[in-house]
Amino acid sequence: MLQALGLGADVEAVYRGMLADPSGGVAELAARLGLTETRVRDGLDRLVDLDLLRPSRDCPGALRAVRPELGLELLLRRQEEELARQQEELARSKAAAAQVVSEFAELRPNTEVDGAERLVGMDAIQSRLEQLAHGLERECLAILPGGALSEASLESSRPLDDRALARGIEMRSVYQDSARNDPTTLAYARWLTEQGGQVRTSPLLPPRLLVFDRTVAVVPIDPAHSRLGALCTSAPGIVASLVTLFEQTWQAAVPLGADRARTDDTRPSAAELELLKLLASGMTDEAAGKRLGVSLRTVRRQMSALMERLHATSRFEAGLKAAQQGWL
Repeated sequence: MLQALGLGADVEAVYRGMLADPSGGVAELAARLGLTETRVRDGLDRLVDLDLLRPSRDCPGALRAVRPELGLELLLRRQEEELARQQEELARSKAAAAQVVSEFAELRPNTEVDGAERLVGMDAIQSRLEQLAHGLERECLAILPGGALSEASLESSRPLDDRALARGIEMRSVYQDSARNDPTTLAYARWLTEQGGQVRTSPLLPPRLLVFDRTVAVVPIDPAHSRLGALCTSAPGIVASLVTLFEQTWQAAVPLGADRARTDDTRPSAAELELLKLLASGMTDEAAGKRLGVSLRTVRRQMSALMERLHATSRFEAGLKAAQQGWL
């Protein structure tokens, strides 16, 4: 139940055991919980690290459990701080990656210079991806923004993914949360997991990214203008930055089969929170929907629901109330 807050099953059991009866030692607690003493000690150490167990003033040398209402608030605050830190790191990585990629925008099409190749046209991109997939030895990392993916794109990817997974290649993919609402994309993501791949989703993603064996990366030169083509690079510094960007995105995402944690019924979901931030920054409904991979109709429906929950009669009033409640 508390695993969404960072407590494993053993740690949660030890916490509940300490709340129920803090008397006795490790052996007694292990017997009550049906755990080994080693697992109980590990759980106690973890709870001390999380500040959910503190020294007892009544029994020197013993520990007391922090009351749940305070302890869970501390966990939530830590999660929020960690998420904010990850978002800051992600923003810095995105900016650095965009700067590096833009430097190669003037490469002559389909020629390689200093480990970088500008690919123009779907045939050139597909041919290069097939070549890279064939040479895979360990893993393939992918960020796939935009919500629903076209059936043609998925079908061209299926044989490449199928062969790679059959060879034992580790595959990790991050889709946009809105992909969960598209039956075709969702079915493909589930097929990937059934074949041994790992899939997570996030409300907001950086531009499309593919990394092969942490040595070659393929990214769009300009995500807003796909006609400029893609950049394929093996430059170690660029690839390392893009791998870092992927790992930060992966850590902030949730597994395909999981639901995002909600602290209460009124606080917005991660996707709704991103929508509020985008609209508050001055984006139009259409631009915000494009960033989130959802339709204009969905943006307006979500905003209408948020206004109702905030008891706001206008978007301006909704923004003020959202800020007052600490959402923005």
